[in-house]
Amino acid sequence: MQIADKYSPQETEQKWYDFWLENKYFHSTPDDRPPYTIVIPPPNVTGILHMGHMLNNTIQDVLVRRARMQGFNACWVPGTDHASIATEAKVVAKLKSEGISKKDITREEFLKHAWEWKEKYGGTILEQLKKLGCSCDWDRTRFTMEENLSKSVIKVFVDLYNKGLIYRGYKVVNWDPEAQTNISDEEVIFKEQNGKLFYLKYKIEGTEDFLTVATTRPETIFGDVAVCVNPNDERYQHLKGKNVIVPIVGRVVPIIEDDYVDIEFGTGALKITPAHDINDYEIGQRHGLPIIDSMDNDAVLNEHGMHYQGQGRFTVRKEIAKELEKKDLLLKAEDYVNKVGTSERTGAVIEPKISVQWFLKMSEMAKPALDVVMDDKIKFHPEKFKNTYRHWMENVHDWNISRQLWWGQQIPAFYYGTGENEFVVAENIEDAVKLAQEKTSNSQLQASDLKQDEDALDTWFSSWLWPMSVFEGILDPENKDINYYYPTADLVTGPDIIFFWVARMIMAGLEFRQEVPFKNVYFTGIVRDKQRRKMSKQLGNSPDPIDLIEKYGADGVRVGSLLSSAAGNDLLFDEDLMLQGRNFATKIWNAYKLIQGWKRDESIKAQNHDLQTIEWFGEQLNKTVGEIEDQFSKFRISDGLHLVYKLIWDDFCSWYLEAVKPNFGEAISEDVYQKTIAYFEELMKLLHPFMPFLSEELWQSISDRKIDEALIITQQKKSESYNEQTIKDFDFAKEVISGVRNYRQSKGISPRESVEVFTNATELKDAEVIQKLSNISEINFAQKTDKPSFTFLVGSNEFSIPLSENLDLGEEKIKTEEEIKYLKGFLISVDKKLSNEKFVANAKPEVVEIERKKQKDAQDKIVLLEEKLKSL
Repeated sequence: MQIADKYSPQETEQKWYDFWLENKYFHSTPDDRPPYTIVIPPPNVTGILHMGHMLNNTIQDVLVRRARMQGFNACWVPGTDHASIATEAKVVAKLKSEGISKKDITREEFLKHAWEWKEKYGGTILEQLKKLGCSCDWDRTRFTMEENLSKSVIKVFVDLYNKGLIYRGYKVVNWDPEAQTNISDEEVIFKEQNGKLFYLKYKIEGTEDFLTVATTRPETIFGDVAVCVNPNDERYQHLKGKNVIVPIVGRVVPIIEDDYVDIEFGTGALKITPAHDINDYEIGQRHGLPIIDSMDNDAVLNEHGMHYQGQGRFTVRKEIAKELEKKDLLLKAEDYVNKVGTSERTGAVIEPKISVQWFLKMSEMAKPALDVVMDDKIKFHPEKFKNTYRHWMENVHDWNISRQLWWGQQIPAFYYGTGENEFVVAENIEDAVKLAQEKTSNSQLQASDLKQDEDALDTWFSSWLWPMSVFEGILDPENKDINYYYPTADLVTGPDIIFFWVARMIMAGLEFRQEVPFKNVYFTGIVRDKQRRKMSKQLGNSPDPIDLIEKYGADGVRVGSLLSSAAGNDLLFDEDLMLQGRNFATKIWNAYKLIQGWKRDESIKAQNHDLQTIEWFGEQLNKTVGEIEDQFSKFRISDGLHLVYKLIWDDFCSWYLEAVKPNFGEAISEDVYQKTIAYFEELMKLLHPFMPFLSEELWQSISDRKIDEALIITQQKKSESYNEQTIKDFDFAKEVISGVRNYRQSKGISPRESVEVFTNATELKDAEVIQKLSNISEINFAQKTDKPSFTFLVGSNEFSIPLSENLDLGEEKIKTEEEIKYLKGFLISVDKKLSNEKFVANAKPEVVEIERKKQKDAQDKIVLLEEKLKSL
């Protein structure tokens, strides 16, 4: 089929995506082939495709498509995450726009609205991934809040609780006043903010003296229960056992001693507010101090805040500073830059708050999960992230798994009384009733007597089960899918969720299946703009990937994203790379169009230059296939693409096609044509994982293909041994051709004007290729010319081209003298370096060797140019 003059991604992409879907090429079921499994890092159901998603999913698709073409039963499971905080915020905002407050409706009513929102807007991102060409098994699409996945989460909670790993505890948590829930330590982002350090006067009871305490949060003094000093601080030895009076509040509190206090910071005296600071809470626990919570869930002061009751924390901070100053209770206030914890999801400043929450003990689960990474049972790419992982796992804290939200899996704890331990944990209300009856010895207890915990589980408590739950591995641990597809092969994710997700999936896999969940983790970098800023909607520096796809084509965008994205290194986004991707597509299209346009003749035999070129490209292809396999084994996806790019653009288009193409108006040998098509097909197989649409379009254009002959399932060439000498010989020929072309370019000689070449070589391996691509009328072996010549070296071989009669020899003489002068100056600098004993002794041997090569090359070139000058 004759292809169009120009490649049109818009016409091609939807056509082939529909074709792939229609013929179920993405769908996988267990069979005799080895499995290759990837589970998608489930994007938030609220999300839309951004540049980070685009890079991550392009890499996954490259891996999956390549595995499919290498004989694996490739299965890429897509899905979305219910994203508790983000989705609840969207639904609350929607209800607010309709005049409905969450506080005025029941949980059931709210969840009805949430599910309606999810059905209407959720999953947009999955549809967008199809535009990118992602070959997910859409029949297997999962959602972390769907019935079976929720049942899996609840089953796991009950199991861990029964093992004594989940407990209910009274601790200080990170409270997000905007989202109205606590969040984990990993969801707190610390940002530098300009503030004040206030030096408050705490009057020593029974005296006119005072103790100075420095704080950045004076609004929390209403919860003060002590002032603490270091027992080794000599300044405060005389205050042992004494009390101070909290400013404004008037509460008498003890002066206590604890090694936690830093003698060097501030005044060395610390106010202790256990309800509003995690470290104060721990000090309070050690010293048996009371807890006074002076703020409500909106970060507004409550009745303990006295005359500030009902005012927000930041308003109180300003007002209380004025009152302290007015009452001479403020010694001074200094400008101060400190790191303030903010919520990853809402951006609100976190308020440490005392609260009863559910926790999962992590230390027991962390040890085996650390070992499998340190022992390379799971390999990290790049390896540098092992240290980050190790540090976190060795210092892991218990995971706060409860959230004060309605959208999420409701905690399966059922209360039958108001006492601290008057609850049972069960998978359903029926089991809960039985357990409660046993625990209370009251067989009359009914479901109506029980009240389920209001909190939902942290979203990550769903997604840590993802590699198992998508295959029903929790509910039905011996089913065919989980036994075939698990452990999965590779995980592609960002290093920013190494703790939230990667570490926890490893823990869950080892806990519930005694197996690692994946064998490799490929960490992508963060997509940044040219100013190295992380791309975000807030900054307005992130282009819409769908707009880019419409402008450059999905293949162009995929190639553009991958060209500069080495594993673990940030990608500096540059739209020129997308243009480079599109230009690559155009180059390939035009290459096939050129081949299609050749006249073929079965009576013509392949010429020597054809045979030499065909032999060389076969060896080059084998070599490159091996190099690509090596790069993929190291997860150097970008480097793998560079090899394919060079093989097609440089080796095939610039050299192979130029060498075998027939002269204008002439026909090509049928054998050479068929060999060229065969090579082009091999290139399309290598290209397909990176540029699936273009490659499938051209593959299908070459000949009529049956359904089972589509490129997407055609097997790629395996690496074979190759003849390195054939490649070296052709590389030598390329240098000779480049030397002749350089002569033409520098002297303004037309490519149509044939030239004669003299060389000291007795033979050249690919002489016919050199003659054709250089338009050489004759190569004079083992001969010199007395005529004024353009001379160059390739290795130890000298090549001379008698200068055209049209050239100005006087001007040529001046240019040659200038070149000799430059080279002599350059040689002096190299000689100086090599005569420096310190340099030769201390530099790496390879560096010294490079300098020696520079020296010899310059010397040889000067000899040649001086001979040329004589002839001129």
